[in-house]
Amino acid sequence: MNTTPTVYRQGDIAIIYPASTPKPGALIPRIGGRIVLAHGKVTGHDHAVPSVDADLFELDGTPDRLLVARAPVQLVHDEHATIDLPAGAAIVRRQVEYTPEASRQVED
Repeated sequence: MNTTPTVYRQGDIAIIYPASTPKPGALIPRIGGRIVLAHGKVTGHDHAVPSVDADLFELDGTPDRLLVARAPVQLVHDEHATIDLPAGAAIVRRQVEYTPEASRQVED
């Protein structure tokens, strides 16, 4: 049995398909019909999944999110290549940058 997670990256976002699925929290509403994984604070471009075949949930006690896709979906961003994601449950994690002063989320 393979317990190594499958990881996809797009800019400052990591999509991690773990060996076991964590329990989802509250449903996160769509914005403009899309699932927005992260807002582009620097460029204004969002990392988004424009599909009705997926939902995004909070993960209690963590800043991560849980993307649940009932069919293959695409992760799109205006400045990055589109990524084809398989069906399944994946943890959505923002990249964190560590400095001597503090840690912060990387802004794309």
